[in-house]
Parts: sequence; structure tokens; C-alpha cells
Amino acid sequence: MRHYYSAEAIRDAEAPLLQRLSDGALMRRAAFGLATAIARELTARTGGVAGRRVCAVVGSGDNGGDALWAATLLRRRGASATAVLLNPDRAHPKGLAAFRAAGGQVVENVPTATDLVIDGVVGISGSGALRPGAAEVFAAVDDAGIPVVAVDIPSGLDVQTGAADGPHVNAASTVTFGGLKPVHALAECGRVELIDIGLDLPPSDVRGVEAADVRSRWPRPGPKDDKYTQGVTGVLAGSSTYPGAAILCAGAAVAATSGMVRYAGSAAAEVVSHWPEVVAAPNAAAAGRVQSWVVGPGLGTNEAAAAALCFALDTDLPVIVDADGLTLLAAHPDLVVDRGAPTVLTPHAGEFARLAGSPPGDDRVRSARRVSEQLGATVLLKGNVTVVAEPGGPAYLNPAGEAWAATAGSGDVLSGMIGALLAAGLPAGEAAAMAAFVHAHAANASAADPGPRAAPTSASRILHHIRTALASI
Repeated sequence: MRHYYSAEAIRDAEAPLLQRLSDGALMRRAAFGLATAIARELTARTGGVAGRRVCAVVGSGDNGGDALWAATLLRRRGASATAVLLNPDRAHPKGLAAFRAAGGQVVENVPTATDLVIDGVVGISGSGALRPGAAEVFAAVDDAGIPVVAVDIPSGLDVQTGAADGPHVNAASTVTFGGLKPVHALAECGRVELIDIGLDLPPSDVRGVEAADVRSRWPRPGPKDDKYTQGVTGVLAGSSTYPGAAILCAGAAVAATSGMVRYAGSAAAEVVSHWPEVVAAPNAAAAGRVQSWVVGPGLGTNEAAAAALCFALDTDLPVIVDADGLTLLAAHPDLVVDRGAPTVLTPHAGEFARLAGSPPGDDRVRSARRVSEQLGATVLLKGNVTVVAEPGGPAYLNPAGEAWAATAGSGDVLSGMIGALLAAGLPAGEAAAMAAFVHAHAANASAADPGPRAAPTSASRILHHIRTALASI
């Protein structure tokens, strides 16, 4: 599991190290890791370090010191090193002295022939957009197409929310120290590299699923399992108007290794024609035994749809509510508040605003957690970075990497996957987070098939790549 830490948590973990180590030792440790990462970046882009040209854009404080020390180390390896000091009187004195002693030159602007720029403007203690002077420097860097390596975070982004309320650095890669921060998942930071500087950090309550977690937790049938012990997913989705939602939702539950899928609704003929393994019934009461319910995609918002939602929520089974089900729930939140069994809600930003009374805003983690606590349900807030929050538990961040899943019906596929994991017995937060992880991989795999270049995909193609994604993981 990947863990993300607040600036305060990092500072607290640094404090005992700063007391034990000699003055400047921790900064030089970080700078050595930064210089090593930059050397790899230079080698990948230009074939080496010697003879290459780097420029550090330096703010005040330790972040600028990291950049100066890294530029010093690169200079000692044969690179040409320059530095733009945004606040000359407040530049890190020891770092600047070492930089000059190594032959580094202070300049007014980034030379146009520079091979790589180091963003050492502000670190995790900074806030707000780039100041005008820094914004002008990095606008010129962008115009020149010079790649930027950010120190800790791209300057101008909020460390906790990833939000940018003005000019900010566009980083090709980011090198961070000790532990990842939420910005590294929530914002575009390029390729992120974590440098171990010896911090003793406990597990965080903001996490990210990794492939190893999926390998260890995704349901895998054992020799004594049968279709019932693997989990029976009930699907209350689709309608004669929107049969596609039922087809996608039920098919995804099948693909996500559900032992059996039972469909209840008016699109039964269409569902079975696509997935003959699905057991169909005219309504939920006649569906038979299930171990979770998926309610809402394409269901409509009429009285029959409301009755189906109430039926599922009145059971003691895990329920995932999506799409039309969320619209119904927004008008009657009492249906889910204090419900005894696990409930997962999967809104996009518009549905979230109806549920919460306001949009998620810049701090999507806090907003998801607030609604999760209010409703007593796990909330999966959709987006390029999916946020999963469960009441009293951790939050999970899942960056999709690419936006191929932003296509009609993609959410129906995700709902079926979550329902299958709930039926198999996974806790609600884990089920939602792991389904989102595999869903993103399936979307990217579907866009790359047959390759070699990615091309537009669709929800149906995403569904058919769930097995491919799982196999690759």
C-alpha cells in the first residue's frame, strides 16, 4: 500500500533526525538523492551528465538549498551549472557558497540552451501560486520547452489538495523526500521519485492501492470454493430505455470473478443475450439469494426504481449505489444514514453536489470524507484521480494516469466490479479502491489494444479488458 503524508507529518518525522545529525547533514542527504535522480533524467534525455547544462531556480529556505546542493553535485560530475536566485538575500548561504566554490554561476534568467531546470522555488511549507518573478521565469522555461525536475513538489501547487490557484510549475518529474504527499497523487507532478532519507513514518490514513495489494486481496477461488462461496452479485440496473447500463454492469461483475451474477429488471433479455451465464429474474424479490446488490445505473428515477433502491437498502447486504440510484438517494438521504450493512456511493462531481449540497471543490479528500461521515457510507468520488473515503477509516487515492475511462458507460462497468468484490466479502473501502485501480488499468489497456499507439476506447472495450488488466497485475 502506498502512503501519503501531510507536511506536518513529514516535519514531525524530520525533527528527531535533525537533532541527531550534524548541521546540514539531512539536507545534503536529500540533495545527493536529488542529484542522483536528476543525473538519471539527464542521461535518459541526453545520454549523460558531463557537458550538459542545468539551471536551478532557487527560492528562499531549504527547498532552494536542496536545489543548490544538487546543482553543486552535478557540477562536480562535469555538468555546467547556473542558478537564478529569486531572493538573492535569502538564498541558502551554505548551499550557495558550495555552489559558487564548485564553479556554478549565478545568472539573471534561465539560459535558453539549458538542458534541464531544477525547480527549487518553494517546498511543502509553501502555499499559493507562483509569485510574479517566478511565474515569469517558468513561463519562459515552458516556452523554451526545457524539462523541469521539481524538488519535493512542483512550486505553486497545494501540497495537501494538489490545487493550483494561479501560475505553477509544470514538472516533467518530481523528486520528493521521506514520504509521498497527497499532491503527488492529486496533481500532475510528472514522474514521481521518492528518496529515502531515513524518516520513521507510521502508516498514513491517506493511501493508494498498488499492484501487490490487488494480487494479495483480489478474490481467487480455492479448491473448496463453488459459485456461491465466491460471491453472488445482484444487479438492479438498466431499463427498457437504457438496457446498455444493465449489460455493462452485469458483464463487469462477471468479468471481475463474481461466482454468479443475478440480474433483476426489465432488461433481462438483453443482459442474457450478451452474458448467458447471468441468471435473470423480473424483479429483486424473485432474484434469489445474493451477497451484494448493485443499484442504479440506467435504472431511472420512477416509482419502480425507487422501490428497487429501497428493497436493496432494506437488506442486510452490502450495496453499491450509482447513477440514477444516487439521484434518488439525494432526495431521500435517510435511506442510507446509519444503515447497518456496508454501503458504497459512487458519485461524479455533479452527483456529489446533489448529495452534499455543494460541489467537492479543491479539497476533494476532505469533501469526500465529510459526506462519508454524514451518510455513514463509503464514498467513491469519481475523477481522473478517484478518491475513496470511508467513515472513520482511511481515504484512498487512485490516479488514473490517462483519461481513457472518461467515456459513457465506464461508471457502469466500475459499479459491477465493486459489486463483485463486495459479494466476495471485501470491506467496502478496499472493494471500491481496488476496483478503481483495476478499472483504470483496464481502461488504459483497452486504449492501447492492439497498439502500439493508444486510441479512443469505450466502456464495452474497458469491460473486455478487465481480465487482461488483472492478468497483467
